[in-house]
Order: sequence, then C-alpha cells, then structure tokens
Amino acid sequence: MNSQLSTLNSQLSTNTTILVLNCGSSSVKFKIFKFPEEKVLLKGIVERIGATDSIVRIEDEKRVTNIPDHHQAILVILDKIKNLNIEIDGIGHRVVHGGEYNKSMIINEDVKRTIKKMFEIAPLHNPYNYEGIIACEKTLPGKKQVAVFDTSYFAELPDYAYLYGISYKYYKKYGIRKYGFHGTSHRYVSMEAAKILGEDFKKLKIISCHLGAGSSITATKDGKAIETSMGFTPLEGLIMATRCGDIDPAVPLFIMTKEELSPSKINVILNKQSGIYGVSGISGDFRDILKEMKEGNYRAKLAFKMFCYRVKKYIGSYYAILGGLDVLIFTAGIGENVPLVREEITRNLEHLGIEIDHRKNRNPKNYIISKETSKCKVLVIPTNEELMIARETKNLISSS
Repeated sequence: MNSQLSTLNSQLSTNTTILVLNCGSSSVKFKIFKFPEEKVLLKGIVERIGATDSIVRIEDEKRVTNIPDHHQAILVILDKIKNLNIEIDGIGHRVVHGGEYNKSMIINEDVKRTIKKMFEIAPLHNPYNYEGIIACEKTLPGKKQVAVFDTSYFAELPDYAYLYGISYKYYKKYGIRKYGFHGTSHRYVSMEAAKILGEDFKKLKIISCHLGAGSSITATKDGKAIETSMGFTPLEGLIMATRCGDIDPAVPLFIMTKEELSPSKINVILNKQSGIYGVSGISGDFRDILKEMKEGNYRAKLAFKMFCYRVKKYIGSYYAILGGLDVLIFTAGIGENVPLVREEITRNLEHLGIEIDHRKNRNPKNYIISKETSKCKVLVIPTNEELMIARETKNLISSS
C-alpha cells in the first residue's frame, strides 16, 4: 500500500491534496482527498483519546496505544501521512458552530475567536474542533486551514424563521436564535440529488432528512436553506437517540421543581436520557429498537412510531412553507439503512405527491426509491460531509 500511495502522490504532485479533520470529544476522524479526482488516498480514526488504551485505525491497520490528547492524536495521523510521502496542501476542519458566519472561512485569529465564543453554546463539539486547529498550527505551520461550519448553511434563514418568540433583547445581547446543524450534510445531499436527477439545484424545492443518532430536517428552496429543525442547540426538533427534541418549555421547569434538579441535571436528562432511549427504556440505537419490536415490545414500537410521526409532521409543515415539493431525501445512519423507517414516514403522503416503490425502498438502486408516477422524487443518498469539507477547503485555498 505504501508504494502504491507514494507512486500516486508523485504522479499527481501538481494537483491539490486536502486533509479533512473531524475532531470529536474523544476521537479524531480524518480523510485525505486528492483533487481533481476527489479520490480518497487515506482515511482513519483515533478513538478513546485520553485513555491508556486508545485505538488507532488507519485503513486496515489497527493498534492500541496511549493517546493523551488531540494534539498527540493528530501527530500520530501526520506521522503516518509523512511516512507515505503524501504532501498536504490544505486542511479542512469540521466546526459545528460558527455563529452567524454564512460561509466557510480560512482560519485566522478572528475566526478562532468566533469558534471559542461558541464554546458555551456547543460545549460537546467546538472546544475539540478548536483543539484540532491549534494542533495543526503547531505541527503543520504555514499550511492554510479552513473552518467549514455546520451552521453556515442556515446563517441566511429569514429573520422570521430564525428568531424565537422571546424578548428581542436576548437575541441582541446573547445571540439567541435558531442556528441549525448538520448543514454540511444537508447541503451535500441536496446538491447531489440535483446532480442525480439532472436538475438545476437552484430551481428545486427540497426536503432533506438527516436521520441518525442526531436527526434534523431542512427545507431548501432556490439553492438556499429556508428552514431547519434544530435550533439554538442540537436539542430542538426531532426526537433523537437520546435527545427529546421539541418539547413544551414548561415541562423541564416542572420536572426541575418536582425533582429538585439543577439546570445541569435537567440538561443531562433532556440530552442524554430522553428521545428513543427515554421512551423505549431500552436503547437509543435503532437496531435494538427494531429487534425489540419484532419481539412485541410495546415501548419499542411506541418509540418507533413517535420518531416517524415527528418526521412526517415536519415534512408536512415544510411542504407548506416551500409551496410544494420536488425532492425528498433520506440520509445518515437511519435514513440510509432502515427501509421500515422510510416506509412508515412516507405512508399516506400521496396527497403531497410522495409515492415510494416498496421494492426499490428495500433495495435502493441508483438512489431513487419513488414510483415512476410520483410527482416528488424520493431518494436515499449516503451523506459525505468529508468530501463537502474537502471541496470547500480546496476552493478557498485555491482562490486566496
């Protein structure tokens, strides 16, 4: 493998090679893309960062070692890249929260300050995204870095869509508004759908359903997001694996009073002990839910129905604000891999022009699962956030 990659690198040395990093709380995932082919040269993950038995997986190689922090994890990745003689031209970082930035940005001091400012709003993501940036500054000095924000796709939502019905002063004082998340995924699959269908992305009305452990739905019209289900934080919107989604705001206050709970405790309950897990009492993993449903578990069935119902309700409301629908997309772990979920969500939506072919739904080919007679095209598209980040990074460093 080493000699093959070295040969490929020397042959394409005049092209652009982009390292994409996705730093989580205890992991760093990476991919290296070669342009213009958009070929993946190398990929891997460092898991259990901070533990003595951290796991490094790069291609088919796996080893257990001690990785104390993100800086060391990135050093391990860069050592592997150096050994394979792959020259990196730029680095793209997935950054969950970019405030009101409406596009990806070449990282400078102002961008870093904005990322740090969002630590309070996205404490499970932004601090680690930031650590990855600092580690690359130290280990790859002089290389251009780009922040690709999950939130940027939604930065231009109309104000009547992103503001909450609370005093306007809280928006001005604290920036409390709907920011939305999974934007890189929603943008990628929407653009990919237009390509598959041979249509102009800027002329389509699209609803994209990113359904996974974290789930969100976005309405895209004329090439721009006009509404999305996640809000100030990723807690709003759909019922998710362990997150409650939309809820009467009085409910947490009521529980806090009755149970004498602190704000931090109720935050844990809403984010980590609710959703599919909370309702089923079993798991937030749909594989476990489907297994229990087959065995007749009532609460597993209930969690399944609640999840699908909430998605269907959002599709209906987004149909209304879009003024029709050309394309419905399913993506992410559940959206791509659970035909029963897609079937339940689209059941009885013929009045919206949505008709799925059940044979195609069970075995999606060419991505399209709708009937020929369906006015709305329904597609299953694997998301590829890393490729979207790589494209954004390449375009920015090429034009700067």
